[in-house]
Amino acid sequence: MKHTYTYKKQWKLALLIMAIIIGVLSLSYTNTLVKKMKIEERKNMETWAEATSYLANVDDQGQDFNFYLNIITKNTTIPVILCDSDGIIVSVGNIKEKKENNEHYLQKKIEKMAEEHDPIIIQLLDGETNAIYYEDSTILRQLSIYPYIQIGVITLFILIAYFAFSSSRKAEQNQVWVGMSKETAHQLGTPISSLMAWLEILEQNNENHDYLKEMHKDIARLETITDRFSKIGSKPDLPLSDLKKTLDLAIQYMQTRTSGRIKFEFNYNGISELILPLSKSLFNWVIENLIKNAVDAMGGEGNITTTLSETDNEAIIRIIDTGKGIQKSKHKAIFKPGVTSKDRGWGLGLSLTHRIIEQYHNGKIQVEYSELDQGTTFKIVLPK
Repeated sequence: MKHTYTYKKQWKLALLIMAIIIGVLSLSYTNTLVKKMKIEERKNMETWAEATSYLANVDDQGQDFNFYLNIITKNTTIPVILCDSDGIIVSVGNIKEKKENNEHYLQKKIEKMAEEHDPIIIQLLDGETNAIYYEDSTILRQLSIYPYIQIGVITLFILIAYFAFSSSRKAEQNQVWVGMSKETAHQLGTPISSLMAWLEILEQNNENHDYLKEMHKDIARLETITDRFSKIGSKPDLPLSDLKKTLDLAIQYMQTRTSGRIKFEFNYNGISELILPLSKSLFNWVIENLIKNAVDAMGGEGNITTTLSETDNEAIIRIIDTGKGIQKSKHKAIFKPGVTSKDRGWGLGLSLTHRIIEQYHNGKIQVEYSELDQGTTFKIVLPK
């Protein structure tokens, strides 16, 4: 299970690389076509220039000019401007009709055309020259930007598909969480009811009261666990509660069930009471999960420090251990289902913790600090 998230990242990276390769190949192929079309358009313009030169250099006595006129009139896509040797515009072709008589616009157009392509010079019989300026045809320009549009459309499609798939997967995961939690609560309900009935019988028979007291504690614990699971997937009930007292009780519970080699320290910054919306049973679950992880990270020996502070709008809890730390690349991944560094376990504890804090309490939980062999600090922020 601990490699699941890594496999997903590799799969996503592979898809991204494939998309980039497809985009690059499409762009390269289109650029090759554009270059070829530029060469063809240059040849067409040279042919157009020859026809123009021929018509300008011959008289019209009985000669058939239809072929040359046909060459000139066939150009309906390439914008051209014909200038004499003094730079005076003689004629224009395929320029916007509203701009054909705009001298300033045409001069700017000539400058732009000269930057794109060298003008084609026509030699006239009287020693004068004309120059043909032209730019890429509309079709060629559209073809030039087509791969970028294609890449944009593909990217948009991939993003929409990815978010749709992620939303669907999250919805499915939520259904699994809810179904598993409700079923667990239901399954625990029957043996708890049976145990409570047996306790009543034992109490009536005056059995060992010390044993009965401990059994009551265990049954109460089972009832707490059942209550927690029953709340997963339901609209959270967040009555105003004392966070400091709830935090204290959760840590004390874990302290009595942890090795004496684990030292617990507290720093509440003078806070005696901190009231905010809180599901105590679910919040206790969060603290228990974090402390269990801290104990495992320290190998059963070290220090766990809990701090509590507040701002005008938030309460801030930090759980600090002296364990083996977490790699920086995994600071966010550890909250994903199935991610764990333990040989045993499903990697659900921190995922549940994240869900309880962020989805049920509208708070935030993160790895604030962690260095290998130096320890880890988990930070929880809850709105007041």
